[in-house]
Amino acid sequence: MLKLVLITVLGAMALLFLFQRKLLYLPTHHTETNGLAVWGIDGRSIGYARKVGSPQNVWLVTHGNAGQAADRTYVLPCFSDADAVFIMEYPGYGNRTGSPNKSSFDAAAAEAYHWLRKTYPGIPVCLLGESIGSGPAASLAQQKIPPDKIVLVVPFNDLASVAQEQFPLIPARLMLLDRWDNSEALKGYGGKVEIYGAVNDQVIPVHHAKTLADSLTNAVFHAIPGGHNDWSQSGAVQIRNINGVELLTGTRVQR
Repeated sequence: MLKLVLITVLGAMALLFLFQRKLLYLPTHHTETNGLAVWGIDGRSIGYARKVGSPQNVWLVTHGNAGQAADRTYVLPCFSDADAVFIMEYPGYGNRTGSPNKSSFDAAAAEAYHWLRKTYPGIPVCLLGESIGSGPAASLAQQKIPPDKIVLVVPFNDLASVAQEQFPLIPARLMLLDRWDNSEALKGYGGKVEIYGAVNDQVIPVHHAKTLADSLTNAVFHAIPGGHNDWSQSGAVQIRNINGVELLTGTRVQR
């Protein structure tokens, strides 16, 4: 019996290791733009955008692990109408070539960020990282010219700790291939950080967001109602960058 259990556990571990990226990355590939403008660099489509003339701020959005960039129109009401919003497509998602993994996501985010800085000189470039997108967003904190503000919604502190919590009976922390550590990536960042954790989140439990906020001296944590995917519908998050004042629904929090 013990031998059978051991074989079963080892087999499950092997399958998890081999197929972990299939479990982690869940892209779709439809061609709908959902009313967004196609965002391209050098003839390559890299995402979608809501552009405005003379924006007050420019936001780069790195979305969650399922679907694709064109599905993220739900984030738009969270932003000011005076801000431009660029939603990056991940490699291997939508019609973008490549394979989804940490290296490709981080490289794509860096390319998108540099393009926005070059295209909108003198205008604040800020980040919204949602769920797994908090990883590539946090990685940009280490750029030579860092983002003016970083907002992370339903994020993790480090992805390995989430994996271990989801699979407690195996050494998931050691087996994980894509190891974003947001606490480490944001350690030297001197800008404004806003972190929103959903109190009923079953995908990335809220204590991961709280741990991330507690690890940073410049972060403000907000507990918001609902589950992992409810934040945009609940109206709990209004994303702004206005002279150091963060606007929340029904509340003004002076920084």
